[in-house]
Amino acid sequence: MPPLLPQSTLLRHRLLGFLIWQSIVSSLVFFLAKTLVSSLPTISSTASAKTTSSAFLSFLLCFFVFHLSQLLFSSSLASISSPQPTRPAAPWELLLGLFGLAVGKPGDPEWRERASVSVGIGIFVVACGVSGFLGVVAVGWGSGCWDFVGRIVGFRGFVVGLVYGVLYVLQRRWMLRFPIVQRTLFFSFKMGLPSSSRRALELSAVAYVFSAVLGALIPGQFSFQSSLARFLSEQIVFFLAVSAVFLCWELGQHLHQVLHTKRFVFAPPRGSAAAETNPSEPLLAALEESSPGSLTQYLAYLDLCMVSENNVDTWRQAAFFEETGETYKSAIALCLKPLEKLALTSGECLETPAASKTFQLSKQLLSPAELQLDPYSSDLLDNYQLYAWCARIVASLTARSRTEDRYGVAQLTGCNASVVSTLLSCLLAVESFMGKKTQSPSPNQLIGAGGIRWVLPNSGPGDTLSSVSVKRRKAPIHSKAYTVSDILRTSVYQIVSAFYEEMLAGAKSGTLDRDWIGTSKPPFGTRDLLCEKLRLFLDFRVT
Repeated sequence: MPPLLPQSTLLRHRLLGFLIWQSIVSSLVFFLAKTLVSSLPTISSTASAKTTSSAFLSFLLCFFVFHLSQLLFSSSLASISSPQPTRPAAPWELLLGLFGLAVGKPGDPEWRERASVSVGIGIFVVACGVSGFLGVVAVGWGSGCWDFVGRIVGFRGFVVGLVYGVLYVLQRRWMLRFPIVQRTLFFSFKMGLPSSSRRALELSAVAYVFSAVLGALIPGQFSFQSSLARFLSEQIVFFLAVSAVFLCWELGQHLHQVLHTKRFVFAPPRGSAAAETNPSEPLLAALEESSPGSLTQYLAYLDLCMVSENNVDTWRQAAFFEETGETYKSAIALCLKPLEKLALTSGECLETPAASKTFQLSKQLLSPAELQLDPYSSDLLDNYQLYAWCARIVASLTARSRTEDRYGVAQLTGCNASVVSTLLSCLLAVESFMGKKTQSPSPNQLIGAGGIRWVLPNSGPGDTLSSVSVKRRKAPIHSKAYTVSDILRTSVYQIVSAFYEEMLAGAKSGTLDRDWIGTSKPPFGTRDLLCEKLRLFLDFRVT
């Protein structure tokens, strides 16, 4: 196990490792592309007239410029990459904010954060254009046609780089996506090589056609071509140059994902004094002190999820169930906070003011595409990776407390009731967002003969919410909601399976809500609705 590093040192080490490995990959791609360019007949005959020393110096200069272009791309990529999605500020919001700063009115923290994201994205797009210009010129240098490399290759490389940067941002590829299964670095990088190479080849073909059409529209771009062989060689030079640049970018993107999403163990070395006293202190400190949505916080949640679910670090698992219970309560509270925020945000997104009939009608007339553009709807479940980790952590720790909690901390402190209530509340909120109607046994239900529940008609805002939610089923965000709801259901079933006998006895004696439903108001729904949902889980009728 590696020694524990400070949070800033951890990020610097990962960034430095990414830049080193990216430079190695870029060197191999540059040597291959330069060899192919030099082997062209027209270019090789022109280059043979050069002396050995001048050719070597030209090669070194091209090598330096190519690495400079890749360093520019990698640095700008690392500056905007984040595991948490952050919505950038629109251009008109930037203008209004800058006007407010000019008149002496400071912007709010949310605007400053979104403005910094917008500025970072703009710098990244420009950096892609400059990197594309330098990269294709470095590969095409020495082709024997200075005018072609300077005017055509450089200009087309700059335009292609700008387009690549814009598409990269629109597809939100700057988000760090953690793999489901953690593998070794070499194996993870090897698995992404075919897809990265294929994508680079596709982008190169599209970029060549786009840049050729663009070059044909500009007067005088191809007027100096003298022969067909020379023209074909120059087109091959550009295709090889842009292919090398795209391949380095795609491999660098994949390498960045692999290195920054690798699990880091937030624990002192086993056998040390810190490991014997409180091995969970570095992990809890990383969760509490790191910035919300930062890479350090995500790595800490990943480490906590791996510890709570696996049987490898049993000495770290046992440390959560110490006598005072402070470690267990802190871990549960830190994991329930994002889930409570999810339930509250879902409830706010589904609420519709009953007095505003115009607002209700406008919501009903929205199409699924327009609902996707709603900022609250589109950003609601983008952080589903964190929600999944938190749900799995609290479910695993609660289930393990059935046999490992010797002091009864989980039950006596109310952690079990808080976990079950929060998970059920989140599940109801996400299911309502997906379009499933959830009704409380009262006051809108009548009990008829045979125990049949009849739902009373409701013309209030609930029906409006259902009609709006049904439209969301066709929206792309519905797949994320389905993923989160599936994980929440699995987490609740894990707890129910561990405490099935106790819950069944409580359901028969009427103490189920007292033991497993929190006394405070849930983030979404009511206590009666949560209790009814828990009874469905006991009957294994929730799908």
